[in-house]
Amino acid sequence: MNQQGLTYVLTASCPGRSGTVDVVTRFLREFGCYITELNSFDDALNHRFFIRAVFRMEDHSAVDQTAFRADFAPRAETFEMEWDLTPSEYRPKMVIMVSKYDHCLNDLLYRYRTGNLPVDIRAIISNHPDLQSLAEWHGIPYYHFPITAETKPQQEAQVQAVLDETGCELLVLARYMQVLSHEMCTRWSGKAINIHHSLLPGFKGAKPYHQAYDKGVKMVGATAHYVSDDLDEGPIITQGMEMVDHTYYPADLARKGMDVESLTLSRAIQYHVEKRVFLFNDKTVVFERS
Repeated sequence: MNQQGLTYVLTASCPGRSGTVDVVTRFLREFGCYITELNSFDDALNHRFFIRAVFRMEDHSAVDQTAFRADFAPRAETFEMEWDLTPSEYRPKMVIMVSKYDHCLNDLLYRYRTGNLPVDIRAIISNHPDLQSLAEWHGIPYYHFPITAETKPQQEAQVQAVLDETGCELLVLARYMQVLSHEMCTRWSGKAINIHHSLLPGFKGAKPYHQAYDKGVKMVGATAHYVSDDLDEGPIITQGMEMVDHTYYPADLARKGMDVESLTLSRAIQYHVEKRVFLFNDKTVVFERS
């Protein structure tokens, strides 16, 4: 718990118009709340307003969420607001999908084990058996569902069954080297995060870091984004980048890239869980930590 008491996150978006900040801040003041963090953005091109407020009750008590929702709803409706209220301490149920590369999975499990990743990891799903011992060491159920082009529908049905059973709220593809079907992408739109190296689209296919070395790249990076039907082109949440030079051989580039991928993915998950990401018109508004 926060040392200053229970905190909550109010997020909202609506058409841009005068009074949008006031309707949120005035209500919080009247409800007896103290705002500890406030971010807002008016997208002038799309005429859309976004706001995120972190607050606590002035007397440090818990918020009566039923009363809060009932009282705020009519004011939000006046501004056509889409909004949500979430306790800061809430840990969404998360499932990780992975293939053979373990760097992102290792990083996420370490952060989870040390309490630095505010989620509840319910399962790990893979199309290979290689990382089962890692999952078992952390006490997390591991599901091995092999996949071929012919068995893809059946395999995805198995995956979806696990997601349903675990109550999954966030699906993370931590270097899962399979393309999700249109049905899966649609079902998990805005709730599934993927990571890939940012050498794309220039170096597609096998051995991208060898291709990058041959071209003498001067930077490597990674992109974390929401899953979409457009392969590796979903709405971007976070990106990371590191400078390199001619002394980096392919193996060095790959190691550097893996470090950036791990950090970028964990940051994207953190921002998603903290309600810092707004998805609108296939792009994102992200209120990063200052």
